[in-house]
Order: sequence, then structure tokens, then C-alpha cells
Amino acid sequence: MPAEEQDPDHPRKERLQRALARAGVASRRASEELIRDGRVTINGQVATLGDRVDPTADRVELDGGRVPLDPALRYYALHKPAGVITTVRDPRGRSDLAGFLPSDQPGVVAVGRLDRATEGLLLLTNDGELANRLMHPRYGVEKEYLAGVEGSPTQRHVARLLRGVDLEDGPARALSARVPARAAGRGAVRVVMGEGRKREVRRLLAAVGLPVRRLVRLRVGPIRLGRLSPGEVRELEPDEVRELFRVAGL
Repeated sequence: MPAEEQDPDHPRKERLQRALARAGVASRRASEELIRDGRVTINGQVATLGDRVDPTADRVELDGGRVPLDPALRYYALHKPAGVITTVRDPRGRSDLAGFLPSDQPGVVAVGRLDRATEGLLLLTNDGELANRLMHPRYGVEKEYLAGVEGSPTQRHVARLLRGVDLEDGPARALSARVPARAAGRGAVRVVMGEGRKREVRRLLAAVGLPVRRLVRLRVGPIRLGRLSPGEVRELEPDEVRELFRVAGL
């Protein structure tokens, strides 16, 4: 940090506009405009030019949404391949997440789980507060899946998915469901869920008469799998992280 940016009484503090620029919110000059317009707060108080923040302790918000400033926090999206266990180190020696996690970022863990056969989007972070919010059913963060199924899905199946069924661990239903165009004559269903109990999507589809052949998670909240190839990892963009904070009520 340049000497002119340091606060001798609080070495970890830096100018607010510099912290916003470093977090990818906007350029330093554009960040100054955001502050002048009263759109930025520090610990609930409207910020002014010249304010300094401790990125590891102060809560900074832009337009009411939290801006993560701690440079130690990391957020990633992984396309988990089928056959990989959602754990960092599997004691039984099965394929796990160890080979996909950044080696220089200790403490990064998976947000929730995908069963071994399921592939698709898995979020990774060392931000425990955000991870807990995204996993907790209270916040209803949406997860979208594409399921290849046995048989031919109909609107009657869709209606049952939306109405819900009783599973052994309680009722389950899709927030939305639709039958996309068929591929090579095989049936497929897209479903959006608001919670993520163990193998819930597979059990729900089986209960309405559509056993799953292949299951891919396409989306978690605002983050989409997109063009990520199996085994590929990318770091989330700052605006994507802010959107995750928004849907998690942070």
C-alpha cells in the first residue's frame, strides 16, 4: 500500500475509494462518484470522501448490498465432473475435490454437496458466513437442474413436480419445472429447487415416475454453469459475488 494511503493509527485501513476499486466495484474515480452520490455506507453510516475502512472488519454496502472487501476471501465456480466426491479429502481414496481446489487458498470448501453421480455447478469459498447462508433452506436460494430421465415427461409429470410429493424425510416439490426440447429421443426435465436435501432431485423425479439417468446442476442463485467444462474452475466476478450476497440476505 502506498505511504499516502496508510493510516498510521490503523495500519490496515485504506481509503474507501481505493478499497472499492480493488474489490472491482468501479475505478477509483468512479468509486469517488458513488461516494459523493451517497450510495455507499460504512457500518450503516453514509460514507464521505476521505473515509477509511478496515477491509477485514468494516461492513461496506453499495445501494444496500454488501461489498466484500477482505482480500483473503475467495469465491470460485467449479464444474464438478461425475464420479467426484464432494469432499476435500476422501479417506477411502475415491476421486475428490482436492485436485480442483486452489493450492494457495487454504480453507476453501464446497458450498453444499452434489452426489457422486451428479455433475455441474459447485460453488467454492472460504467465506463461511456466505456459505452457510447459501446452504440454509431458510433463505431458499434457488438451484436449477437439467435431468435426463427414463420415459417421456409430460405436463402431467410437471404438474406433479410442482404440486409436490411426500418423501421419506418430508414433502418435496419443485419451484418450477418444464420439459425442454428432447435430445436424441430421450426425455429431459429442467427443475428449480429451493432447498438441497440429500439426493432430493433424484428422489422427487423417481417418485413421479421419471427415474434419473443423468443429472446436471446448471445454476445456484444468480451463478450459472455457463461454458465451464467438466473439471474447470473460475473465480467469480465481483458483481457475481455481490449478487450472491444479495440472494443470501447479506
